[in-house]
Amino acid sequence: MVVRHTGGPEALVLETLPDPAPAPHEVVVAVAHCGVCFHDVVARNGTLKAGVQTPFIPGHEIAGTVVALGHETRSFRIGDRVATTQRFHVCGHCRYCRTAREPLCAEAVFIGDKGLNGGYAEYVVVEAESLIAVPESVPLDAASIAACAIGTAFHAVVAVGQVRPAETVLVTGAGGGVGIHAVQLARAAGATVLAETGSASKVDALREAGAHAVILHARGEDFSAAIRDVTDGEGVDVVVDTVGTPVFTATRRSLARGGRWVMVGQLTGDFVPFNPAQLFLKGISLLSSTSVTRDELRRCLALLAGGSIHAVLADALPLAAAAEAHRRLEAGTALGRITLVPGG
Repeated sequence: MVVRHTGGPEALVLETLPDPAPAPHEVVVAVAHCGVCFHDVVARNGTLKAGVQTPFIPGHEIAGTVVALGHETRSFRIGDRVATTQRFHVCGHCRYCRTAREPLCAEAVFIGDKGLNGGYAEYVVVEAESLIAVPESVPLDAASIAACAIGTAFHAVVAVGQVRPAETVLVTGAGGGVGIHAVQLARAAGATVLAETGSASKVDALREAGAHAVILHARGEDFSAAIRDVTDGEGVDVVVDTVGTPVFTATRRSLARGGRWVMVGQLTGDFVPFNPAQLFLKGISLLSSTSVTRDELRRCLALLAGGSIHAVLADALPLAAAAEAHRRLEAGTALGRITLVPGG
């Protein structure tokens, strides 16, 4: 599914291209499932420009089976079940890679943003170092979203947000792919979890996922008063913000003194003005979560295998329905993650 010119969902065009061949340290994976992320939407519609080069094949949340190996690859065998990190390549030796921060590597290449090599396809080629073996007890649809929908939430809650027991955590956009897994992970960390959503149809599922309270409001409405009511006027200790600009002011007003604001998603290309004093006078830390590390992906797959968290999957659609998946994602109707099934 190729994007040759950015635009609406119709910019996704089904094409037949040559099968990829692996370089010495690379692996070819037959894609079983590829998650549909809002990153794919903003790359397709032109909002995201950094690192994106047309033409491209979207898709970075991939699980499947190894079908070909580069001649210097020793870590996998044909038939192994694997999941990708979100990156095709990291250098492995810079100060970021050596300190388990490889998503910040200057040489990092995001899967699907350029080079006609993404998960919206029957096959994808990835460096062996960017693959993790999938435990036998984890289905490949769940494994496909372990790096992004689950892993990004894990990185935000555990590594960046450092959520502790008895803290109160707000998850914005909680019904989305990253949001609903952040709810689970924050609850597992011992926090009181508040889930923000504009979709009445997602309220029960968010409670089942572990939210102690669900803040339902109309799109564009300032929900901070509701947060203050729930927290006896204090506000929340941590926000995992998967939305960005559309909820910026409401999120800022929802934070307690000394709060930690972890920015994970930005759904529009809009900027937002604010006075920095609104943060530092309350001791608020503005943080960001890029994506999962390889070690964190292993830990997320282990959590899935052990049943500590579960993958929330909205639907599995054939590759030809990629445009429909994007429309549903933009409309905000999908609970959790939609995956594409290239062989289905």
